Amino acid sequence: MSSVFGIFQISGTGLSAQRKKLNAVAENIANVETTRTPEGGPYRRKQVVFEQDTSQGSFISSLKNAVTNMHRTNGRHIADSTNSPTKRADIPAVESNEISIEPETFKMVYDPTHPDSDENGYVALPDINIITEMVDMMTATRAYEANVSAVRAAKAMYKEALSI
Repeated sequence: MSSVFGIFQISGTGLSAQRKKLNAVAENIANVETTRTPEGGPYRRKQVVFEQDTSQGSFISSLKNAVTNMHRTNGRHIADSTNSPTKRADIPAVESNEISIEPETFKMVYDPTHPDSDENGYVALPDINIITEMVDMMTATRAYEANVSAVRAAKAMYKEALSI
């Protein structure tokens, strides 16, 4: 069953991960001038880190273990006789974690009228580069759209296969 709906599982984890990334970028852009946080000090940039979810097996092992279901044809067509033709690999997934980046230094801006300025008149602002955030947003949006396209293509193929 996982082979039929595997594309939906893979794309679903990708959609979820890219959504987290878009949320982190939006939060960074919204807090570009935040000087006070509940934790104290200026806002710290958030970043989403993607890593492979190995609880269901690695992507490489899934590729190596994937076997075309050829049980209705000649057994010699199956390259590795140790794998059963009906054996299916677990679907690999992506895990995404949101982390706060500890900045080396904050951006110091001279503004003696700001309520959070120090004794010299400087205010510590988050070191967030809007251009970097916009590039991250465009990248995440394109990856999100690619996953949506994969789901739509799989849905169209399944629909076409059912109409045969």
